[in-house]
Parts: sequence; structure tokens; C-alpha cells
Amino acid sequence: MNRGSLTERLIHACDGQFKVEVLSQSLQRPSLSERRALSLPEHRLALVREVLLYGGGVPWVFARSVIPLQTLTGRLRKLRHLDSRPLGALLFSDPTMTREPFQWACIEPDGQPLSTQLVPLDKRAWGRRSVFKLSAKPLLVCEVFLPSFSLQDVANNITTSHAYD
Repeated sequence: MNRGSLTERLIHACDGQFKVEVLSQSLQRPSLSERRALSLPEHRLALVREVLLYGGGVPWVFARSVIPLQTLTGRLRKLRHLDSRPLGALLFSDPTMTREPFQWACIEPDGQPLSTQLVPLDKRAWGRRSVFKLSAKPLLVCEVFLPSFSLQDVANNITTSHAYD
């Protein structure tokens, strides 16, 4: 439920042993649900980026970002070339950033992978998404907490790391 940077919290939780693995990045037609969240017309393309966020060598979060082409103009052209840099770091360092409320989903294991690059989930997983705006230009970020993600371990590490701040 924390509205701050998930990337920052994960980096703290794994003592900096954080890694972004890009699974795919291409121009695609977003899903109906994604188009609705972004108020995009049916045939609009967007840059879709799928990544895994690792903590301590363990895949913790699958993230899918949908960035409409009209968002990728002007100073935001840089979003086209994130490579293995975390999107969250860029979002939360931008003074124009605003975030709409979270939408939550419980994803049941149904034999369908979250991405063509991943195996199907073997356990239920929780996901959240929200629309961000940079200079009033929208993008959608969806984060799914994988079964290998241990909320208890992360919470303990965050509590411990901030105990002496």
C-alpha cells in the first residue's frame, strides 16, 4: 500500500543486491484493460516493457510498463532507452510526477504465464498497478509480487535497516 518507490524499498530490503532483468521491450497494442486505464483508443500502440526485479538473486517482482507513444516525446524520449535501469528510480526523481490510486488483483495460478518469457505461476500472487503522469503524460505500471517474494523477509529487513536511521 506504500505509495513511495517500490524500487527503493526493494533495494533497501536486499542490502543493495538489486537487479533489473529486461524480458522484453517492444511496440505493442496494449490490452483492453490497459487501454482503459490509460484512456487510449483501440488501435494506439505503446511501448511495453516487461522486467523482473531481483533481490539478492531471487526474482521478487514481475513488472509490466505500458508507455503510450505520445508520452515518449520531448524530454520523456529517454524512457525509450532505460535498458536495465529501474523505471521507478526515474519516476520518483521527476518533480512533475503524479500517481493515481492503486488497482489491486489477486492472480490465481491458471496455467497462463504472466509473460511469454516466464513459466506459469504455481501459487497465487498479488499484483497492483497505477497510472503515473510525468508532465501530465500518462504511463501505466503493473507490478506482480512473485511467489518467491517474501513479504516477511522484506518487512524485517526494512524495519531493521531503518531502526538506527
